[in-house]
Amino acid sequence: MTYAAIVLTGGTGERLGGVDKAALSYRDATLLDHVLSVVDDATRVVVVGPEKDRPGVVWAREDPPGGGPLAGLAAGLAHVTEEWVAVLAVDQPGLTAGTIARLRAAGGNAVLADDRVQWLIGFWNAAELREVLPEDPRDQPLRRTLRKLAPVEVSALPGEARDVDTPDDLDTLHTQ
Repeated sequence: MTYAAIVLTGGTGERLGGVDKAALSYRDATLLDHVLSVVDDATRVVVVGPEKDRPGVVWAREDPPGGGPLAGLAAGLAHVTEEWVAVLAVDQPGLTAGTIARLRAAGGNAVLADDRVQWLIGFWNAAELREVLPEDPRDQPLRRTLRKLAPVEVSALPGEARDVDTPDDLDTLHTQ
């Protein structure tokens, strides 16, 4: 099964003092490099956020910039022609190619879950995603929209669903 990937990078990083999460260092690379390596078997990769020098990806931007993750998803989805799409946030250092493989193996719409559902670590039918997107996705809740698709919850492995939102998360990231 071929698939596309949408990587959302347009958040403000407000709880980290406004840093660009995509540019944060992780294991001798950046968080963006890490997430891109996880989906290197995707037929198309769409990165939604401020454009960087990364050949081989399609760049998109939500309208208006800062319109929230659902607006980012809609902007990325506009560039997807594949039937299936992985939707990921850039601040997920625990992701692996195995994460994506397990989501794909779920056989339909699927999200990673640990103590809560990780709505920005998912694998979706692109046509079904388009059907549930509101006409104006700006500042609309991603969770409420994606929940309509009743995704299968795939259990996260330890550390797999971790994200980087706070200075403590960033400190933990740098000690690994």
